[in-house]
Amino acid sequence: MKKTNKPLAPDAPLFHADHRRPRTRREFISQGFMMGTGAVVGTSLFSMIAPDSALAALADDLEAAKDACNISEGAGKIPFICFDLAGGANIAGSNVLVGKQGGQLDLLNTSGYSRQGLPGDIIPGLPSGDSTDSIDRSLGLAFHSDSAFLRGINLSISPETAANTSGAVIPSRSDNDTGNNPHNPMYGIGVAGANGSLLPLIGSRSSESGGNSMAPSKMIGMAAGLDSPVLRPTKIDRPSDATGLVDTGQLTALLGDDAVSVMETITRLSETKAGKILTDTNDPLDVNENNVRRIIKCGYLKSAVIADDFKDGPSVLNPEEDDNIVGDAGIFSQAEWDSDGEFRKTGSVMKLVIDGRAGAGTITMGGYDYHTGDRSTGEIRDERAGRCMGACLEYARRQGKPLMMYVFSDGSVASNGAIDSSDAGRNKGVWTGDNSSTGAAFFLVYNPTAKPVLKGNNEDEQLARQQIGYMDSNGAVQTGSSPAANNPNLLAQTVVLNYMALHGEDEQSRFFDLFGTDLGSQETQAGLVAFDGIVNVTIPT
Repeated sequence: MKKTNKPLAPDAPLFHADHRRPRTRREFISQGFMMGTGAVVGTSLFSMIAPDSALAALADDLEAAKDACNISEGAGKIPFICFDLAGGANIAGSNVLVGKQGGQLDLLNTSGYSRQGLPGDIIPGLPSGDSTDSIDRSLGLAFHSDSAFLRGINLSISPETAANTSGAVIPSRSDNDTGNNPHNPMYGIGVAGANGSLLPLIGSRSSESGGNSMAPSKMIGMAAGLDSPVLRPTKIDRPSDATGLVDTGQLTALLGDDAVSVMETITRLSETKAGKILTDTNDPLDVNENNVRRIIKCGYLKSAVIADDFKDGPSVLNPEEDDNIVGDAGIFSQAEWDSDGEFRKTGSVMKLVIDGRAGAGTITMGGYDYHTGDRSTGEIRDERAGRCMGACLEYARRQGKPLMMYVFSDGSVASNGAIDSSDAGRNKGVWTGDNSSTGAAFFLVYNPTAKPVLKGNNEDEQLARQQIGYMDSNGAVQTGSSPAANNPNLLAQTVVLNYMALHGEDEQSRFFDLFGTDLGSQETQAGLVAFDGIVNVTIPT
């Protein structure tokens, strides 16, 4: 079937005859009618923060106290970024290969690949017997060689980045066209210890999860029980949101170079005063003295730390002023940056997370409900998403930091086998409707020192570990193939398990202590882990 219609622009809204008119915020985003807006927030106690003056370094006694207050760049954990592709994007087959029980290269039949949008002449393992046909493993994880995600990623990354990247795919069903999928794992990542010097979690939407899909209620409840600041994500979707995190106030205009010293003195005095009050008062509410003193001391200490860190003002948070992100040597050219809000959103989130200012972040991209009766619309949007994914990986390399990047969507799409022969359609199957049975999610891991190593004693075992669960020959998720296969709550837990395992076996065991047996016994959970650890609990900041 030849398509002559002009492809939809990446930000054009999607009109579906089989969908009601969008009514909720989630429906507007998934069909591309709405983009995010910015908000300026402050994070430090009483906004007592110093702007652009030359300030003294933090005193040694308070520098040592930062660990007790969990004030650090990244809290020693691997930066984590997830992409929430709102609307039900294609992931399996046409982007990341998903196979049968033997792993990604245990190939499906022709009908299964057709359902996933791949016509017979470009399916993996053509009748010639060459199992490498249409397969690209340059990122460790097997992609289709004409994957739009992969094309976009390769436009952003260097060969050095690709060489130290690998990943795993998780076949998994979730409901289509609903905001009730608890996909987002960020609260679990926060519970695992991810944190930043400014705030723990950020997201490009002002929702409880920070993204389009919900966060699992269990993870939200666990986060609420922590002896730490509330983990609800702060909204960041543009450079001004990032720079707005720091309220520069008038402190140094009044105190000049003494601003940090003043804040240090306030920190010490506040702790002493709190101790005296708690000692002299018979508190009928039985206040925990240690907690009160910690909250007061850490609140003022964080203000002193921020005054010290941002002596040159909030511009250090601005991705537009980072030559690694924008410009002649940047990941994005100036023209690309100026013309595309998704690039500015991605740059703003990735800089805060990878620089250690935030522990984890969600980037929501709207308009992925693209079963529009053509292929071109989805190809264009998938390639742009790939550019943003690749930007995160490349920026991690340039900063010398590891990164775990997770990609998911609410539902999926399927093809009826008709072909879009337009240039942008690339002679692939048109997306004709929602289909949750073809769903999948995947994650990529970048390690600055070496390619992440899959668990297993031989190549066959390692390839099997690279796919958590499996599909049948016809390209449908087998719902009993893993705990994550038919339960987005457990999919999110599987991602957190793999995140913690990247910090070593002790952290993998701690997952069991935190989450219990939702994913099965400790032995069963060990079988859901794709990679050996890449850091020993903490990483350099």
